Amino acid sequence: MTTLLVNEAFETIQGEGSFTGTPAIFVRLQGCPVGCSWCDTKHTWDVLPSEKRDANVILQKTLEAPTYFETTSAVLFDLFKQQAYRAKHIVITGGEPCMFDLRELTTMAIDKSYSVQIETSGTFEVKCHPKTWVTVSPKINMKANMPVLSQAMKRANEIKHPVAMQKHVEELEALLEREGMLSNGCGTTEANTLIYLQPISQQDRATELAVKTCIEKNWRLSIQVHKYIGVE
Repeated sequence: MTTLLVNEAFETIQGEGSFTGTPAIFVRLQGCPVGCSWCDTKHTWDVLPSEKRDANVILQKTLEAPTYFETTSAVLFDLFKQQAYRAKHIVITGGEPCMFDLRELTTMAIDKSYSVQIETSGTFEVKCHPKTWVTVSPKINMKANMPVLSQAMKRANEIKHPVAMQKHVEELEALLEREGMLSNGCGTTEANTLIYLQPISQQDRATELAVKTCIEKNWRLSIQVHKYIGVE
């Protein structure tokens, strides 16, 4: 059995990418070495033994903190039942979820008739059930200088790239070219991987750039709907 470190689990609406508007159970895993400067979940970076808590305490917490609980996939689904979650889509995020082997969790989810999605930086190998929807948000030239892996890029169903300035668009283009994944003019790569641009922090300049680029390249726009409507 794989041990998972869970920072939080909650039910909400997916606000990004292809599943925007879908009721979802978010499972946020603890731990990430990538070091994104604009990260809005920096409390998930460190795994501190002193911050380990009971699952019920974590599920009821209201403050962002580097606290987490250890669990297995089977126990996690029991917790979903106790919380009376009704959504049938699971989003595994972080932190960096692919620091964990997610084959057991994703297989169990699919066997229980959930759809399941992983959101990853692409800096770790993606290990999951073949039917898992994989969202790679490639973190290029971050503080830790970790490479975006070819395995993660090729496994992606969608590539969702944060942008604030033109260099971020150019970095994505270079990465797609490196992997032989240039757009086919229909908003996807030749392998039908969807490409989204996501403005960082809803900045006007970033949004204008993302819209302009999406129109030019026939890519798609992801606008973090949950932040606009004020849900987690």
